[in-house]
Amino acid sequence: MTLPKPELTEERVLILAPRGRDAQVVELVLRKEGASTRACAHIAELQSCVEEGGGAALITEEALAEGDVTVLLETLERQRPWSDFPFIVLATKRVGPRPTNAARVLERLGNVVLLERPINAETLSSAVSSALRGRRRQYQARRQLQELERSREYLRILNETLEQRVEERTRERDRIWHVSRDMLGVANAEGVWVSINPAWHRVLDWYYDEIVGRTSEWLEHPDDVEKTRAEIAKLSTGQETLAFENRFRARDGLYRNLSWTGVHVEGLFYCVARDITEEKARTAALAQAEEALRQAQKLEAVGQLTGGVAHDFNNLLTVIKSSTDLLKRPNLAEERRVRYVGAISDTVDRAAKLTGQLLAFARRQALRPEIFDATRSVAAIGEMIGTLTGSRVEIEMHVPEEPCYINADASQFDTALVNMAVNARDAMNGEGRLIITVAVVPELPRLRAHPARTRTYVAVSLTDSGHGIAPEACDRIFEPFFTTKGVGHGTGLGLSQVFGFAKQSGGEIMVESELGKGATFTLYLPRAEPSALSEETPVQPEDAMDGDGTCVLVVEDNRDVGNFSTQTLEELGYSTRWVGNAEEALAQLAENPKAYDVVFSDVVMPGMNGVELGQEIRRLHPGLPVVLTSGYSHVLAREGTHGFELLQKPYSVEALSRALRNAAPRRRRFA
Repeated sequence: MTLPKPELTEERVLILAPRGRDAQVVELVLRKEGASTRACAHIAELQSCVEEGGGAALITEEALAEGDVTVLLETLERQRPWSDFPFIVLATKRVGPRPTNAARVLERLGNVVLLERPINAETLSSAVSSALRGRRRQYQARRQLQELERSREYLRILNETLEQRVEERTRERDRIWHVSRDMLGVANAEGVWVSINPAWHRVLDWYYDEIVGRTSEWLEHPDDVEKTRAEIAKLSTGQETLAFENRFRARDGLYRNLSWTGVHVEGLFYCVARDITEEKARTAALAQAEEALRQAQKLEAVGQLTGGVAHDFNNLLTVIKSSTDLLKRPNLAEERRVRYVGAISDTVDRAAKLTGQLLAFARRQALRPEIFDATRSVAAIGEMIGTLTGSRVEIEMHVPEEPCYINADASQFDTALVNMAVNARDAMNGEGRLIITVAVVPELPRLRAHPARTRTYVAVSLTDSGHGIAPEACDRIFEPFFTTKGVGHGTGLGLSQVFGFAKQSGGEIMVESELGKGATFTLYLPRAEPSALSEETPVQPEDAMDGDGTCVLVVEDNRDVGNFSTQTLEELGYSTRWVGNAEEALAQLAENPKAYDVVFSDVVMPGMNGVELGQEIRRLHPGLPVVLTSGYSHVLAREGTHGFELLQKPYSVEALSRALRNAAPRRRRFA
């Protein structure tokens, strides 16, 4: 039988066989089986090894008879309760009883296995293996007893410190309860407060006895009673209350704003309320200050805008005033008269362009969107840009072969390209390289704190080789009348027009620049489907000037403009009737609807505006054409013309006549 391999000193086999070669033979047998052995020369050495630790002892009977076993027996008597050291005694085969002394020694050894010689190696190994197994069980019992003893000691220490820890935790809880600046409270299922902390008195100035034993409805603001009941009902279902706000009345009659957190545990509500009155007051004050700052910024912008408009219009009015004064001089030569009239006309055109740029920036212009190929428009306007920039500016075009359709006002699109090109020319001082690129991009990048938008856009980029833009100027480059150019070198409205046109068309304008390395302006416009292209070719109206007796109902709230319009139309051969508002116009039509061939109305009027008037005429008098006119209207910018002909102010006499003659034949067809 193979003995288990020992790994501890406590498992070694102690051998005491002083005669002959008995010890050597036993060691040889046991080691062959894998046991750890220690041969002892006498009983004293055996006793010492037993105290050090061992698994079993194998002793010959004669060794016990010849030596003094007193010390060994005393050692065995001092064993711990878990220990019963095993002995294997090799006895000499005899007939009859053993001597009394020998029998008494074997009895005092206790755990003894007696083997009579001669014995074989297998019997010896089996006996030793059995003794070692028993000894291991004793060691296991020792470990269990030691663990039990440690547990008892731990429990003893816990018992000694438990009361102390409970007292400390109680003191900590009470300390938190008393020093907390938040209102802590416990209420029963009916909402009656059973306990509150001192913070209630600090916040509301009510005492403990005034709160406990009552609900808090008498403290709640009348407007908060219902929502507080609803929150308590929600809390009763097990849901948590987080940052619920209501107002409680303090002793001074003022209400404090409270933010509540609460839980429902075992029929009780545990609540924490934070006084946020001052916090809300600070938030309101901050919001008020921010609003005041925004208003101040608006006033500053309005002041800058007003100053710029006044400056430019004063220049234009100076030309008009000077020309009219010169026209009043007697005996004026025809050539000078024509020159002064032409100057007035050109100045009016420039004034109209200025107001158009203002409306474009404000996104209040009435656009005429249509689907067209941006690639073709950029290529077509390339020659004009070359004329504007001059021969010293090299223009490089990168335009894709496939069409890139957009839905926008084609005229405003061309104007935006021209404005960007002129801006690039000025940045290069009339000499350098201008690269124009058209591309389709899958998204609109993040611009001016706006998130990126995933949609297909057509991007038109103009890159110049100029001096670049300072970082602080990039944030203001699209403001009206803001310009980095010198006095007399631009109004600062060109890029504002581009900005307004892009925004009103659902797109964006982005600038990228580095000082000394030029700038890139990119106009993003949503890509359109070519399937929406109109196949109809617009019919150009005739340039007829004669009204031929056409009767026009003029609706204009401004008396001067109304008188001038009717006089102009009468000079052209129209028959007119002028009214000051939409209500008067509807009354005239109700009285004699067939008397008029066309209605010519301003859009911006007090009461019913021109668009609403046109819709009412369309409902009451189908077939009566309506022509609208306006220099500015947020209604047109937001909703469009609703299918009515629109004549932009300021308009020429020829444009007015063409618009009315184009509309009047439709009336005659219905008559």
